[in-house]
Amino acid sequence: MHRILYLVPLFMFSCGGETDTETDLQAEIDEKYAAGKAVYDKSCISCHQSDGLGMEGVFPPLAGSDYLLYDKSRAAYQVFHGLKGEITVNGETYDGIMPPQELSAEEVRDVLNYVLNSWGNDGGEITLEEVQKEQL
Repeated sequence: MHRILYLVPLFMFSCGGETDTETDLQAEIDEKYAAGKAVYDKSCISCHQSDGLGMEGVFPPLAGSDYLLYDKSRAAYQVFHGLKGEITVNGETYDGIMPPQELSAEEVRDVLNYVLNSWGNDGGEITLEEVQKEQL
């Protein structure tokens, strides 16, 4: 009987499932891209939320975003210069304004690399040189 009691916590711990794995993976990404996460937490989180899901119908998601992942250079341009007008993200139309962000090229690189690799995104990375081309 006592052996079963020892196995119950072990079983419960091991049944954490994908949530624990996803949490661990996000923690690794947060650490690797700490500079980008800091920029995100300062400049992006209020609209795109901590989970990158945005606000339905108001602010588009960055997590799993076909729009974001399609063109990293466009993303850099829009961070520098803002965005106004309709865009379609994952089949949903958004028609709002994203103001230009007052960030350095290094900060834009860092935040984009964080976003491109968070919340299940597999968007690779953008270089400082690629970002600088969009700054002008």
